[in-house]
Amino acid sequence: MNNRTPDLFGNDEIQIRLPVIVPLAQLKPNPWNPNKVAKPELELLKRSIRKSGFCFPIVVIQDGPDSYMIVDGFHRHIVAQQLKMREVPVVILDDPPEELMAATIRFNRARGTHQIDQMSHIVGDLVQMGLTDSEVAKNLGMDADEILRLKQNTGIAELFLDHQWSTAWEPNA
Repeated sequence: MNNRTPDLFGNDEIQIRLPVIVPLAQLKPNPWNPNKVAKPELELLKRSIRKSGFCFPIVVIQDGPDSYMIVDGFHRHIVAQQLKMREVPVVILDDPPEELMAATIRFNRARGTHQIDQMSHIVGDLVQMGLTDSEVAKNLGMDADEILRLKQNTGIAELFLDHQWSTAWEPNA
C-alpha cells in the first residue's frame, strides 16, 4: 500500500518536485561525483545557458540552515559561478545519503549519448536551412572536422555545394 500523500498535481506514485530559487553562494559540490566535463563541453553548457536560460534546476540536499550540497548539476553550478549569477533554481531532495550517491550516478548515466545518424541529419538540416559550417559547429559545440564527418555520413551531396575545395590536385598550366 502506498502511504505517500499526493503532490500538488495529484500524483501519488511519482512526485513532481518544484524548483525553488536559492543564492548560488549557498551551494557546494558533493565529494562523490565521478563525472567530469571537458572544456569544450563546459563552454557549450555556458553558451546553452546564455542562449536558452537556466532551464534545468540543480538537484541538492539541504546540508545546513543556509547550505545545500549538489547531487546533480555540478557543471551548471560552475557555469553559474562563471556567469556571476547570484541565484539559481534548485530541487531539494530529502533522501538518505546512500540514495543520493546512487542518484548522482543515475542522473549522470541517464543522459545518454547522441546517435551518429540523428546527429548527421540535424547537421544536414541546419546546413540546408542556411547556416554555415562554422555557425553549426559553434552552436552545437563541435569542431570543423566533426561537422565534415557528420555531413559525409548523410551522403547528401547538396550539403557540400558551398564547400571550399583545395586546388592541390589542379595541374599548374
